[in-house]
Amino acid sequence: MWIERDDKLLREFKFKDFQEAFTFMTRLAFLAEAQGHHPAIHNEYNYVRIELTTHDQGNVVTQRDRLLAAAIDELLS
Repeated sequence: MWIERDDKLLREFKFKDFQEAFTFMTRLAFLAEAQGHHPAIHNEYNYVRIELTTHDQGNVVTQRDRLLAAAIDELLS
């Protein structure tokens, strides 16, 4: 579930292991590049945290962030 806090959309993911987490991050990288919108991604072993904000709109949550969040959710379904 995405949480909006401090002008960011945030979500944390826990995977089976590092390889599964890294595979998700790689798929996310291609998705973000295709949308021209690049999230902050934090990883430690099987844990991934994503932060979405639109920098060129003053670091606030915009429709671009919500669209990328929905697309990220689709990666997991």
